[in-house]
Amino acid sequence: MDIAKVLATEFGLKEEQVTATVALIDEGNTIPFISRYRKEVTGSLDDATLRDLFDRLTYLRKLDERRAEVSSLIEGQGKLTPEITFALNNAITLVEIEDIYRPYRPKRTTRASIARAKGLEPLAQYIMAQQDSYDPEIDVYAESFISAEEGKEVPDAKAALQGASDIIAEDVSNDAEIRKLLRQFTTDHGSITTKAAKEEPSVYENYYDFSEPIKRLRGHRVLAINRGEKEEFLKVSVTLPEEDGIAQLVSRVVTNKQSPALPYIMATLTDAYERLLFPAIEREIRTSLFDDASEGALKVFAENLRNLLLVSPLKGKTVLGYDPGYAHGCKLAVVDKTGKVLDTAVIYPTKPRSEIEKSKAIVLRLINKYGVDVVSIGNGTASRESESFIANDVLKDPTCRRGVKYTIVSEAGASIYSASALAMEEFPDYDVMQRSAISIARRLQDPLAELVKIEPKGIGVGQYQHDMKEARLNEALGGVVEDCVNGVGVDLNTASYSLLSYVSGINMAAAKNIVKYREENGEFRTRAQVLKVPKIGEKAYTQCAGFLRIPGGLQVLDNTGVHPESYDITQTLLSKFGYTTEDVASGNMALLRFKADQYGMAKLAKELSCGEPTLEDIIKELEKPGRDIRDDAPAPVLSTDVLDINDLKVDMCLKGTVRNVVDFGCFVDIGVHHDGLLHISEMCDRFIKHPSELFSVGDVIEVRIKAVDVQKQRISLTRKGMDSAK
Repeated sequence: MDIAKVLATEFGLKEEQVTATVALIDEGNTIPFISRYRKEVTGSLDDATLRDLFDRLTYLRKLDERRAEVSSLIEGQGKLTPEITFALNNAITLVEIEDIYRPYRPKRTTRASIARAKGLEPLAQYIMAQQDSYDPEIDVYAESFISAEEGKEVPDAKAALQGASDIIAEDVSNDAEIRKLLRQFTTDHGSITTKAAKEEPSVYENYYDFSEPIKRLRGHRVLAINRGEKEEFLKVSVTLPEEDGIAQLVSRVVTNKQSPALPYIMATLTDAYERLLFPAIEREIRTSLFDDASEGALKVFAENLRNLLLVSPLKGKTVLGYDPGYAHGCKLAVVDKTGKVLDTAVIYPTKPRSEIEKSKAIVLRLINKYGVDVVSIGNGTASRESESFIANDVLKDPTCRRGVKYTIVSEAGASIYSASALAMEEFPDYDVMQRSAISIARRLQDPLAELVKIEPKGIGVGQYQHDMKEARLNEALGGVVEDCVNGVGVDLNTASYSLLSYVSGINMAAAKNIVKYREENGEFRTRAQVLKVPKIGEKAYTQCAGFLRIPGGLQVLDNTGVHPESYDITQTLLSKFGYTTEDVASGNMALLRFKADQYGMAKLAKELSCGEPTLEDIIKELEKPGRDIRDDAPAPVLSTDVLDINDLKVDMCLKGTVRNVVDFGCFVDIGVHHDGLLHISEMCDRFIKHPSELFSVGDVIEVRIKAVDVQKQRISLTRKGMDSAK
């Protein structure tokens, strides 16, 4: 298989573009590095496309490896023919290759293998000849196989015919073309049917009597059905009219409908279909549905995670982190503008103790003493009561510092982090609960820096992530985190080792060495100093340097996304238009773009011996050194008053933050503790295939209340008639 040609066709790229990109990957370059600093080679492919291409490249290479392995195994049996080689070379999935190999696999004991051992294969061949007439007749010929020989007993003609039928059934079920035909036919015309496995209420009640064509079954339904089956609430099956399935076998196997062998063959095909083929096809289809649904859910999860990590940070604010609770109290932590912990406390404003006044006094003391700007409240247990306490009892108190606001943040993964070895290492003097409050405060200040400390699947912005294959989930989500970290850039002098470990070219050991070097030698003054850190050589430096930032360092360009390999080009560019690095540091670069455009970007790139994409990126970085791509994202919604679900009325319009996007809609935080569901059918006045076409995690949108069920704590939202209100 010409992998470059296949990839070029599938991704709509040029073959030479694919070949060059694959070469970069094979040289050990990371995806972020290739995407950012090798645009001339790749044709400016972005991170997401490069990761998809890498995944597909890996699959196709595994396919080729298995193709060669199967060819060798069949050849070792002396059974490799030009036809088999042709079929193997044209197989485009691992399933097709395994279908071709099936007849040549080392056999376990089956009814067919027992029949072959008894010498009944000639009878099977006699029947499958499908002659116009038989002499002797099939029944008579079968009598010649009667045997009393030990181990090969065939007591009568009926047993001989049954053995021959078993051989034919296995041959039919092992035929790669037949399996492919039946698999496709079942996919096109079959349905997934579910029934209740036990009569009791559950979240799977919608599937207690459910059937939908396989071709129309959405991924989130597949995952819900699989989970319901796993939890023993559902019985699931692939359904297809048996006569339709058998008709497909007849079309491939029966060559003479007038032959006396037809009744024998029809009985055998029915047995092959019911006993061997359909159960196998059912397993394969359900596996395929699950794999496709998982990949689809993974893409949604990855996109949600990407948008969550790139939520705008709340910079320059002192934050009071508030981890709500009941019996064990609410944990507080004040962190300054840099994330340094200033103070902690525990209060009990909620049941069972309800110490409102005492708790208020403690919170007011912390707010006023440390100049708190924002209270960051976790959205877990007792969040609603805590929000009411902060809004009504604390912020409205006349002694409270003026201008203080609060916001609700997702505390997903906070408990995972607070009990982790990393948290113990980072905050050895604080207990688990206090660490959780610190995390809730810091994730408002810098979501990316804080959330990278948590295993991606624990962040809680996916659907059915715990049902997916863990290795694939970790690989995909790890890639998203890596892309986000490198897209934003990392302050070399303040970043934790968990954040540094996601930087291109830096593994966990090297990240810890950077932190250790920093502690022993003081702040880094230049990027090049990283080469003094153990475990970081020239190759690692090349991969990571452009993503590291040093504000206020000796080299102004070290605080930009300009790679050190382009420093000479950058200096030449500055000199050409009368600028210096001091101009870059002072932000005096407003006319650089204009001058470059006037001169001609193509001409300028040629003179500087670089590509136009690289020149374009250099100019962007010089215009805004130290820029943060997250600053363009919507800012967190800050509140001063509380809203309760009982306050909601149909047709009320509110602003909310998208917390999660799934296949069937998105969940929007409108400030009432319970997220509202904006179903895909209510998102706009036109048809859309997926919610992600319109909304992303972190978007601040306007919605209208469609329905409220206070008892079930469910809120239905709509945006119909509000298309201009995103």
